[in-house]
Amino acid sequence: MKRFLIPALIAATVSVAFAEPQVATLRGPASLDQTEAAPVIAKVVNSDVKKARNYPEQPPVIPHKITGYQIDTNHNQCLTCHSRTAVEVSQAPMISVTHFMNRDGQFLASASPRRYFCTQCHVPQSDARDLVENTFVDVDEVLDYLQLHGDDK
Repeated sequence: MKRFLIPALIAATVSVAFAEPQVATLRGPASLDQTEAAPVIAKVVNSDVKKARNYPEQPPVIPHKITGYQIDTNHNQCLTCHSRTAVEVSQAPMISVTHFMNRDGQFLASASPRRYFCTQCHVPQSDARDLVENTFVDVDEVLDYLQLHGDDK
């Protein structure tokens, strides 16, 4: 029995390994040994218009270009406009009060080092097409639907 089982397992493994994959990828139909032309880089939205957030704790998106902004351990160019002392002149929104709290919940005089690297959470928007289907539904849409159709659905 073992004599027949081992070759059958090997044959099954080899046939699976060489089978044509039917997985959709962001690469498209190009095989791995082909080099395709790079897609055009999408333009950054530079409207300075605040976008509505999709859920309560979502970090706000950056509504302007940040190309060339210096954000490192010695300098954070975002704070040039968004710090507590700069917002009066710049008219930009001040960083959230949560950015002034350390990990123990104590308030600091300046931005907390753990909240210093803005682009870890905040990102600029572009006019790029969606790479994958997005079926996200805002909570307000869900509540509106429930009001219209009731909880029985």
